[in-house]
Amino acid sequence: MEQNDTPQTEQSAAAPEAMPSMEEMLKAAELKAQEHYDAWMYAKAEGENIRRRAAEDVSKAQKFAVERFSNEMLAVKDSLEAGMAVQTENIESFKSGMELTLKQLSSVFEKFNIVEINPVGEKLDPHKHQAIGMIDSDQPANTVVNVMQKGYSLNDRILRPALVMVAKAKE
Repeated sequence: MEQNDTPQTEQSAAAPEAMPSMEEMLKAAELKAQEHYDAWMYAKAEGENIRRRAAEDVSKAQKFAVERFSNEMLAVKDSLEAGMAVQTENIESFKSGMELTLKQLSSVFEKFNIVEINPVGEKLDPHKHQAIGMIDSDQPANTVVNVMQKGYSLNDRILRPALVMVAKAKE
């Protein structure tokens, strides 16, 4: 057999990297775009789920925020009802029961940081006190002389200002 003297092309031995066709590039770009779209949709759904769960948590917190306080107040109500059910007509025993119930209520207030505002002798503070009148007094002007109704604060936030009478300025 005779050998073929025609030189073989080197293409078959080491094929140069061919440039991908436009169709292949388009397909790759479409796959990449689909991956990004899927990831975006997943992130969007996850964000909506987080928002929904947070809204549910806030709703539950609002509904049940006073649950612990309410449970403590039930004991006070029970004491009041027990006092009302007593058949004795002794004023001293009735007063004693009321004092115990008041102590119980004060204890609940203390547990939950509800603080009484009783500002007799203090300078009028419009953030904590509501002046409803002025009276003659030996006290300096705008000093609280009389408290008509105590005020209360919850964690340093005023629930109800104290209704007070203040000293008039001396002429």
